[in-house]
Amino acid sequence: MQYISTRGQTEPHTFSAAVEAGLAPDQGLFLPSALPDISQKLSQWANLSYPELAAEFFQMFAPEISPDEWRKLTAAAYSKFDDPLVAPLKKLSNRTFVLELFHGPTLAFKDFALQLLGLLYKRQVEHSGKKLTVLGATSGDTGSAAIHGCLGQDGIRIFILYPAGRVAPLQERQMACTGAANVYAIPVPGVFDDAQRIVKDIFGDTKFASQTNLSAVNSINIARVLAQCVYYIWAWLRLPEAARDKVEFVVPTGNFGNVLAGWLARRMGLPVSGFRVATNHNDILHRFFSTGTYSAGVLRPSHAPSMDIQAASNFERYLYYLVGENPARVRDLMAEIKAGRSVSLDLSRETVFRSSAMDNHGIEETISRVYHDTGYVLDPHTATAFSSMAPSDTTSVVLSTAHPAKFPDVIYKAIGLEATHPSLEALKALPLQTYPQEASVEAIKAFITR
Repeated sequence: MQYISTRGQTEPHTFSAAVEAGLAPDQGLFLPSALPDISQKLSQWANLSYPELAAEFFQMFAPEISPDEWRKLTAAAYSKFDDPLVAPLKKLSNRTFVLELFHGPTLAFKDFALQLLGLLYKRQVEHSGKKLTVLGATSGDTGSAAIHGCLGQDGIRIFILYPAGRVAPLQERQMACTGAANVYAIPVPGVFDDAQRIVKDIFGDTKFASQTNLSAVNSINIARVLAQCVYYIWAWLRLPEAARDKVEFVVPTGNFGNVLAGWLARRMGLPVSGFRVATNHNDILHRFFSTGTYSAGVLRPSHAPSMDIQAASNFERYLYYLVGENPARVRDLMAEIKAGRSVSLDLSRETVFRSSAMDNHGIEETISRVYHDTGYVLDPHTATAFSSMAPSDTTSVVLSTAHPAKFPDVIYKAIGLEATHPSLEALKALPLQTYPQEASVEAIKAFITR
């Protein structure tokens, strides 16, 4: 299995090389050169545990890692989750299910990929003997999950940029209260898109990236997306057989990586009818799927800060397929987007995606309504999924992306409930250690090499 760049100007990489690089040297994103067909494997996978399923899945994408080693890697990656099922599927109503993706160490869906990616980094350091510099940007959950995946590992330093004052306080504490010497939580002025742009530009300096042995931890890393494919397969296999005939996954997403993983699983043969992209009032993805025009707007802080994004990184991978796997066309379109210009695309043949958006008031009302109707407490991101529900003959599987205790103020305002979790309560007494920097490429490069 080889990995190619969406922009077509990078030599094919192995899985391990693509994971280590993160972003392709031509600034594109890695994708498998061909996607395997899993349709005949689903019945064989039905009774596997979550780690076993992940091991079987990844063996198709990284033959240089033995099946036995994959089993050890996935067993270790999911050993710290607090539910024996890892990703329990809860039934809310006759045709509505919630896939709980918040049982990992940082209580967010990012743990599914980043616990595994941290182990892949560790393996890379052990095999190459070279130290690794991990760099990423976060709007909230990616940073803490990445940090906890790399926590205390020899030979790895991790630098996470985030918009100062624009992540939830407990999200910041998960990043900045670890006490680990290899962790650098870096608040910068501006919004998430500014932090993400700095990270991409640093990777664009291939000499610097090579000198520092830089690796991208954001969902631009192909291992992140592949790891997230697994929970779609897992959820579909957990559904009652009678509910599998017509399934729509409803996915809160800002950077497009979460829903892209499901879409790729569908291309591999997972029998899913479609996906609904759920956003907050920073609705660039909803506007795109409604109009075919991708156009950045003014970013406004919201109750769902992890979705406060106007430049969705993983959109480029989807774009690659949408334009017929034409890297030259991708390069042209991404240049337009980077320049701040709108691009319009033909979605007339796109029948898989629909979308919705929800403002802060809607988030509060939805948390209240679902709690009073079912007793279930949604976090603000998951709440955005509970609108424009599918027809009654369709099974809706909502991806619950974070534990409500990460956003206690919103939960209390919506339902008057004190949402807590022991791991988060423990953080409140710990000192906050951050490394504020200017929002510039040169400032961050200087800090990394100081």
